[in-house]
Amino acid sequence: MTRVLALSGRRPSGVDRVCLAYLRALLADGVPCFGLVRTGLGYVLLDRDGMQVCLDAIEGRRGWPAPDFVSRMRHRADSPRRVPDTLARQVAIARARPRVLARILRRHLPEGCVYINVDQTTFTTRVAQAVKSIKGGKITVFLHDTIPLDHPQYQTPQSVQKLAAILKRCASYADLILTNSHVSGSDIARHMSPLGSVPPVEVAHLGVELDFFENENNDADPKIEAPYFLHVGTIEPRKNIGFLLDLWEGLAERWPASDIPRLVIAGRRGWESRDVLERLESTPLRDRFLLEFNDLDDAALRDLVTGAAGVLFPSFAEGFGLPPVEAAAMGRPVVANTLPVLREILGDYPIYASVSDVYLWETIIRSLATAQAVAQESGSGPEACFSPPTWEGHFNTVLRVT
Repeated sequence: MTRVLALSGRRPSGVDRVCLAYLRALLADGVPCFGLVRTGLGYVLLDRDGMQVCLDAIEGRRGWPAPDFVSRMRHRADSPRRVPDTLARQVAIARARPRVLARILRRHLPEGCVYINVDQTTFTTRVAQAVKSIKGGKITVFLHDTIPLDHPQYQTPQSVQKLAAILKRCASYADLILTNSHVSGSDIARHMSPLGSVPPVEVAHLGVELDFFENENNDADPKIEAPYFLHVGTIEPRKNIGFLLDLWEGLAERWPASDIPRLVIAGRRGWESRDVLERLESTPLRDRFLLEFNDLDDAALRDLVTGAAGVLFPSFAEGFGLPPVEAAAMGRPVVANTLPVLREILGDYPIYASVSDVYLWETIIRSLATAQAVAQESGSGPEACFSPPTWEGHFNTVLRVT
C-alpha cells in the first residue's frame, strides 16, 4: 500500500502495476483484507473501505485531498508523500508509532492473518516481528528477481545491499516466497540456501493487461514516420541501450540514409546511466535517426508499439520481461537477447539474437523493416499469435497457496 499510494500524480511502472494488481485482486476477493502504510510519522492501518478509497483516488474516480497539517509540517512542499500520507490518515482505522506497531496489529487483525508484501518497500524487521506477534500470523513476500546480486555492475551499491538484507529477512521470517518465473525462483533458492532453510517458493507468471491505456488521452502522441524500431523500458545499464546505439551508428556508416530506420527509445532516465545518457545527448543520430521519449502516457506508448517494425530488447538480464511480453501480446515482432527467462515466458515467439552477434541484429532489422513495408502495401496488420499470462491465472495460484 505504501508504494501504491505513492502513485498520486504519476503513472505506474512495472512493479507499480504489480502492486496495483494485488490491491485490485484482494479487494475483489471475499476474505477480510487490510492495508499497512508507512508514513513519515509511523504506520497507518486501513480496512477494506479505506483501501477502496485509495484505489478510487489512484484510478481517478475521486480526487486527492489537500495536504493536512501533519503533512505540511512533516514534508517539504515538493514531497510526493504529502498528499498520499494525508489520504491514508483520513481513512485509517488505526495509527501507530513504530514502537507500538505490533500492539496495534494484534488489536485489529484476526488470528491466522497473512501479510503479503509485493515490493519490499516496508518489509522491515519491525514489520516482520509485528506480524509474527499475531497468533498464527504468516508472511508471504513477492521477490521479483535477484539481479542486484547476480549483476551488481548494473546496479547501485545500495540496491545490492538492500536485496541481500531482504533475503536474510526472508530466511528468518517468511513462510512463503512468490516470484514471477522459474528462472527467478531458481536464483532466489540459490542465494538463500547459504542463509539456512529456504521457504517454499511458488512461481506465478505476471498478468498482462492490454486495456490499461483505454482511458488515456493521446491527442499529443508523437508521429513517427515508418519504419522505426522501439525500445521500451527505463534507461539504465542493465537494458543495454549502448548496444542499440552502437548498432545504429554502425548502420549509419554502412547503409544509405534512405535505408536507415529510426530508433525510438521510450522510457524514464534511470540510475547509474551517465555514460549512455551522454551518448544519447551527443550522438549525431539524435533527432534524425534516434528519438527519445521519457514521459509518454500509456496510449501514446501503445501507438508506438503498434506502429513499430519491431520492438528490441537487448537486455543483459530480466526477472520477467514485462515490456517484451506486452509487445508480443499486441502482435508485434520482438527481437530479444537470448535470456532463459524470456524463453520461459515467451517461448518461440521472439526472434532471439545474442548481443555478441551484431551482424545478425542488422540482418533482422533489415528483414523486419522490409516486411513492414510489404505489409503496409498489402494492407495487412499484425496477427497476434501469443497468448500472454493473465492476472486471473496469477491470482488463482497466489490465493490458493497463501
